Amino acid sequence: MQFHHHGYVSTDPRVQPAAGIGLDRPQELPDEMDVLIVGTGPAGMITAAQLAEYPEVHTRIIEKRPERLVVGQADGIQARSVETFQAFGFAKSISEEAYHITEMAFWKPDTENPDHIVRTGQPADDPGGVSEFPHLIVNQARILDQFAECMANSPSRMSPDYGVEFLSLQVTDDAEHPVHVTVRHTAGPREAEERTVRAKYVLGADGARSGVRRDIGRVPHGDRADHAWGVMDVLARTDFPDIRLKCAIQSRSGGSILLIPREGGHLFRMYVDLGVATPEQSKEIRATTVEQIAERANDILTPYTLEVQHVAWNSVYEVGHRVTDHFDDVDDVDRESKDPHVFIAGDACHTHSAKAGQGMNVSMQDGFNLGWKLGSVLTGRAPASLLHTYSGERQEIAQNLIDFDREWSTMMAKKPEDFENPKELEEFYNKTFEFPAGFMTEYRPSMITGEADHQGLAEGWTVGKRFKSARVVRRGDTNPMHLGHHATADGRWRIYAFACGANPGAPAEETSALRRWAQWLDESPESPVNRFTRSDEDRDAVFDVKVIYQQTHTEFEVTDAPAIFRPEVGPFKLFNYEKVFAVLEGEDIFEERGISRDGAVVVVRPDQYVAHVLPLDDTQGLADFFAGNMLDQS
Repeated sequence: MQFHHHGYVSTDPRVQPAAGIGLDRPQELPDEMDVLIVGTGPAGMITAAQLAEYPEVHTRIIEKRPERLVVGQADGIQARSVETFQAFGFAKSISEEAYHITEMAFWKPDTENPDHIVRTGQPADDPGGVSEFPHLIVNQARILDQFAECMANSPSRMSPDYGVEFLSLQVTDDAEHPVHVTVRHTAGPREAEERTVRAKYVLGADGARSGVRRDIGRVPHGDRADHAWGVMDVLARTDFPDIRLKCAIQSRSGGSILLIPREGGHLFRMYVDLGVATPEQSKEIRATTVEQIAERANDILTPYTLEVQHVAWNSVYEVGHRVTDHFDDVDDVDRESKDPHVFIAGDACHTHSAKAGQGMNVSMQDGFNLGWKLGSVLTGRAPASLLHTYSGERQEIAQNLIDFDREWSTMMAKKPEDFENPKELEEFYNKTFEFPAGFMTEYRPSMITGEADHQGLAEGWTVGKRFKSARVVRRGDTNPMHLGHHATADGRWRIYAFACGANPGAPAEETSALRRWAQWLDESPESPVNRFTRSDEDRDAVFDVKVIYQQTHTEFEVTDAPAIFRPEVGPFKLFNYEKVFAVLEGEDIFEERGISRDGAVVVVRPDQYVAHVLPLDDTQGLADFFAGNMLDQS
């Protein structure tokens, strides 16, 4: 964390100075705004937290509840989400509070006594070390609280507008604020009052029965649920030995349980199989009581017993697998001539079972994907056509999720005797681990994701996939750290220059490919830094440019790095010494990520996905890439 560059700070440095709309933010929901977000679920809150970093953009987020969420339905936090939390500054604090999943136990009928269950496997949760972050379980409400704190500490001083219900919207010919939204106040002095507010853009993060989706004519497609599950968060007395392990439990009775320990050491969640749910049976199954769910759980757990002492939350659900036809308000025939103004995210555009632990995680990636794009367009950094990439990227990811979840939930509902291979469930879990962990997302080439023509220069960072961090040494203070953890959710692009083997301490006249590249980036009028950064801004306001040398930190000085890697920041024009890195002995990032010893340039999007890999001598390729997705500021 950097601070003091605008003057001495003695208070909490996480609270950024107010700026823009944050200097005089209206307390009441105004009549006009730039972005209106409907719903304070995970998708809405992460979008709001990202947009809060753009104080020039007036964003509001409304919620019909009168206050914060108390008990959240979702609880599984995949490692990809924790990587995202790192960018927002709360990965450590939420990890300390959460339950950590390190292994998963599988229980099946005992071959010698099929009426009893026995443990048949206990594989590691992340056997391949796909992420340095853990797989967590924590109440969704606490995640929303963290995003709310990010919003409150931002320059925008944003906070949710509770007690405001979405009723309807209409996209009009209004040039400035085309989306007209009718809302109703559900709490406070204006309770029951209906009014119309106007926005440039609207995001519907308002759940599976989304009114925003309805009003833009989008339709979810897929199959209805044919299986019912009872879910309960409980405190209970039990002799089941794995009550504090994530478990997939299958019994001879044909029933199954997915057991998820919760944070705090005592609470746990059970998804209990209630059997096939035909349309005729649906109403009856939904009336299943928590006592009946507990009784069913005891049958499945035989010979173990479960005495429920306290129920924190329970429900019965039948979730179908559905994906909406588009995630914005533009039809295919109009995409060349019309830019979107209304978007949907999270459950509003994809629904699935809870057993793969994907709902909240995928929803947050929807919001992270959209937030920086809206911020870039509304601040004049990018053309409005950038917003087409949201639906283009996220709809395919949602469909992949549905396909995976359909297979996993079907397997969870099968009777043990229906498996040809008794180890099939465990093998599927191990084989597909990276998908539910959130690491199989791969965006196709577009205006913000380049072709993989030079992928061989950085084999460990697939173009279109997330930037997997690795450890390096920051030369200025010699601190070992994860390179990816240095990137925050501030809307900036990251450009990582991996140096060729030349000694950075060599005389300047002994130029290397890196020095020539750095000089071009610093001085050329074609450089994205010069074209897309305003003259009144810090040099790294738009592009966070870093260099990683092949030498250890004792072999060169931070001042040996070219000027572009030591930009002047703040009103005092202080040098930023935190952009020059060396390899960490024993953990050479060049080896770990397959980076060419001839050097490479790796471009990473604001949402942490690799956008391009280029050689150091292809300055034109770098210039052309950003010319295709940004607007000239010079």
